[in-house]
Amino acid sequence: MPKLKTHSGAKKRFNLTKSGKVKRAHAFKSHILTKKDTKRGRRLRSGTYADCTNEATIRKMIPYK
Repeated sequence: MPKLKTHSGAKKRFNLTKSGKVKRAHAFKSHILTKKDTKRGRRLRSGTYADCTNEATIRKMIPYK
């Protein structure tokens, strides 16, 4: 079986936890933060887990993480 290539974008965006869940960051946190409520900005700071429907696809993109 040949080696698999890791998806460059996925390796920057996702991590796997010890229990096997896929960790991700929230979107809409990069710019135009003055318009957004500070409470919303704080909520977006914390990480979360990827949806179970996308987990298999993400795992294929980051096989060696």
